[in-house]
Amino acid sequence: MTQRFDFSQSDPKAHQAMLGLEAYLRQCGLPPQLLHLIKTRASQLNGCAFCIDMHTKEARADGESEQRLYALSAWAETPFFTPAERAALALTEVVTRISEQAVPDAVYAEACQHYSEAEVTQLLIAIVTINSWNRLVIASQVLPGSYTVPVAA
Repeated sequence: MTQRFDFSQSDPKAHQAMLGLEAYLRQCGLPPQLLHLIKTRASQLNGCAFCIDMHTKEARADGESEQRLYALSAWAETPFFTPAERAALALTEVVTRISEQAVPDAVYAEACQHYSEAEVTQLLIAIVTINSWNRLVIASQVLPGSYTVPVAA
């Protein structure tokens, strides 16, 4: 497989718009560890190898355990995630697979048990953003493996 095109070069303004969503997510107040879980799980569901590689590396750099990352694809069957994380992961799965069914009331209600309305909105923005990145990366065939976590200044 070869990369078809570099969307950051073919349309820098569109790329900057996507980066604007990422900037928002970094400052919205959701824990970075939770955002890594959301991004990785959605990327697993979408089969986005580049994003799985990227977000697991970032999660590890931010202190996430290998055990939780290895078990993420079976999160509902493990004791490794908090009730709030489980609610966010359930929401991630149904929103990522929204073409199969609408978001069930029970999934939404569970998210609302752990997060404020503003935080649920932030979760949804995170889920929508990673799904958009997955689609851009898969369509342009960005090759996995080369991503390195930026060193904090």
